[in-house]
Amino acid sequence: MRVGITGHRGLSQEVEKRVRALLLEAVREYDPGELVGVSCIADGPDSWFAEAVLDHGGRIEAVVPATEYRDSLPHWHHPTYDRLLGQATDVHATGMTASTSHAHMAGSEILVGLADELLAVWDGHPARGYGGTADVVTYAHRQGTPVRVLWPGGARR
Repeated sequence: MRVGITGHRGLSQEVEKRVRALLLEAVREYDPGELVGVSCIADGPDSWFAEAVLDHGGRIEAVVPATEYRDSLPHWHHPTYDRLLGQATDVHATGMTASTSHAHMAGSEILVGLADELLAVWDGHPARGYGGTADVVTYAHRQGTPVRVLWPGGARR
């Protein structure tokens, strides 16, 4: 079972703790021998999901939206990104160079295309910019990919 992830970055510590618990609970529903998590491994839900999949005994595949993607991520996240990218059994790339919202959406489209199901750490609100979580959810719906929204009750971004 290939499960993709999309989600809001920059969540508070309180919301992070609750989202991590929801992701762990969701991951435990899958057979670890058949689970492949597909992630762009950005800071936040992307990486938390990838770590939960690996801890559960599954495998991960990474999607790299652009060759400059790593540089666009926070510097404090680089060690985690590098470690998870190194553990990926396969890496998919868009072929784009600049880490723009268009590249991020292209990466998400590849991710959705690879996934049997998409987990979305989404507050239900419209995207704040092109390629945001809401846009990825909309794209997945258009493609017929099942989406499961994980958002802690009463949480705010």
